[in-house]
Amino acid sequence: MTTAIVYDPRYLEHDTGPGHPERPTRISAAIERLESGPWSATLQRIAPRAAEHEWLSTVHDPHYVERARRACEGGRGFLDTPDVAVGRTSFDIATLAAGGALALADAVVSGRADNGFALVRPPGHHAEHAEAMGFCLFNNVAVTARYLQRRHGLDKVLILDWDVHHGNGTQHAFEDDASVFYVSLHQYPWYPGTGAYHETGTGAGDGATLNCPMPAGAGDEDYRIAFKDIVLPAARAFKPDAVLISAGFDAHAADPLGGINLGTDVYRWMTREVMEIADATAGGRVISLLEGGYDLAALAECVSAHVQTLTDPGGDADAG
Repeated sequence: MTTAIVYDPRYLEHDTGPGHPERPTRISAAIERLESGPWSATLQRIAPRAAEHEWLSTVHDPHYVERARRACEGGRGFLDTPDVAVGRTSFDIATLAAGGALALADAVVSGRADNGFALVRPPGHHAEHAEAMGFCLFNNVAVTARYLQRRHGLDKVLILDWDVHHGNGTQHAFEDDASVFYVSLHQYPWYPGTGAYHETGTGAGDGATLNCPMPAGAGDEDYRIAFKDIVLPAARAFKPDAVLISAGFDAHAADPLGGINLGTDVYRWMTREVMEIADATAGGRVISLLEGGYDLAALAECVSAHVQTLTDPGGDADAG
C-alpha cells in the first residue's frame, strides 16, 4: 500500500494573526508528529503546485477569485468576514492548498500512490461560489472533485465530510448534481447553521446529498451507528469512482470549537470503512484533505492515526 502525503512549509505563511484558531502551528504540529513515526518513511512525498484559475473557476466565480487576490495582496486583513483573516501572501498559499489537493489527485489516479492525505491550509469546505467563509478562501475538496471528473474522466465522486462543522460550501457546489454524492456528519445545530437532515439536494441532485446531523455530546458509538446504519449503505449504493474525505478532526473531545466527544480510535475506524468502500468500486482511490482541528495535540494525534491507517488499514496502534 503506497500512501502519498502533500505538505509544504509555505503553508505556514498564511498569516491569520494572533489568537486565531486556524493558525500555522496546526500543521507544523501535525507534520512533526507524522515524521516522528517510523512508518512515515514509507510515505510518498508529493510537492504541491498552485491551482490554476481554470480549476478554481469550476467551483468559484472568476470575479471572486480576482477579488480574493486583490484583498490579500492589498493587505485588507480579512476577506468577506472577519473570521477569514488574510495576509499579503494568503492568496498564493490558498491556491497552493487547492493545488496540493490536485497534485495528490494526479498521483492517486495515475497509480503512483494508492491513496493519500493533503496536509494543507487554509481549509476549504465553507467557501462558497463567490464568498469566503469560516476560515476558508477556496473550496479545496470541491475543486478536487471537479478536477477528478474533468481532468481525469471519473464519473462519480463521493465526498465524505466528518468535520464537526457542516460543509455548506461543498453541499451548495453540488446540490443539483447527481454525479457528486456529498455526505456529512456534523454537530447540529452549530456553525454554519446548514446541514439539516431534510437537505438532500435539489433538482437533478435530489438524493445526492446526505446529512447526518449529530447532537452536541455525541460520541464514538453514536458515530459508529450513524456510519453503519446510514452512511455506509448509501455510499456503497452510490458506487463511486473515487472517494474524497473532508478530514476535519474538530469533532475530537479535546477540540475547543466543537461539542462532539470523539476519541482518536473512531477516526481510525472511519478511515478503514471508507477504504473498504473505495476498494469495492474505486480502485482503492481515497484522497483525504485536512479541514478543521484546533487542539494541537489532538489534531496531531488524529492526523497521525488517519494517515497510518491509510498506509496499513490492518494496524491498530499509532506507532508514532
